[in-house]
Amino acid sequence: MEGVDVSRQLKQMTDFIRQEAVEKAVEIEVAAAEEFQIENLQLVEAEKKKIRQEFDRKEKQVGIKKKIDYSMQLNASRIKVLQAQDDLVTNMMESARKELLYISRDHQTYKKLLKILIVQSLLRLKEPAVLLRCRMEDLELVDSVLESARNEYAEKANVYPPEIVVDRHVYLPSAPSHYQAPGPSCSGGVVLASRDGKIVCENTLDARLQVAFRKKLPEIRQSLFGQVAA
Repeated sequence: MEGVDVSRQLKQMTDFIRQEAVEKAVEIEVAAAEEFQIENLQLVEAEKKKIRQEFDRKEKQVGIKKKIDYSMQLNASRIKVLQAQDDLVTNMMESARKELLYISRDHQTYKKLLKILIVQSLLRLKEPAVLLRCRMEDLELVDSVLESARNEYAEKANVYPPEIVVDRHVYLPSAPSHYQAPGPSCSGGVVLASRDGKIVCENTLDARLQVAFRKKLPEIRQSLFGQVAA
């Protein structure tokens, strides 16, 4: 009888231990499964975050590229507009320069203008002796007004009439012509300089046009384009 009880007790203990082992194994398996699930979720979330960051980075790059492209297109458009405006102003300047050619064709009017230009130059230089250069085709007209220009200057400046030496070796370029190769040209007027050449007064029609054009350029741009150039 006692042997049967001992066997039963051993069997009960063995069954209990086995059951404990099975339950423990189940617990370990469940815990491992939960840990795996958590790690798996963390990995998935990390990958999602990485993908979102990469997407945001690329989206930002696309946005920056769009802004750069837009800015470049805008600048290119502005440059084209400014170039077109400059071309128009340049064409106006060329048209005005062509009109200068008609001034010297009217000898009486041009003769009076030459005297005025000589007197103006003398007043600017305020030198007792000067060198005068003109176009070869204007030499006769210049000679004809030289004395009266000297006297008018002397009266206005309250000085003795200056000595004016006309350079008969070096002349200003002739007026531009379709028959000549492109190069230096002069539509008329004079250039006066001190005898040592340190002070020069360029009073040609072309120089006067340049000065007047630069002075009036803001008004011209305002009139043509509704803006004042900086």
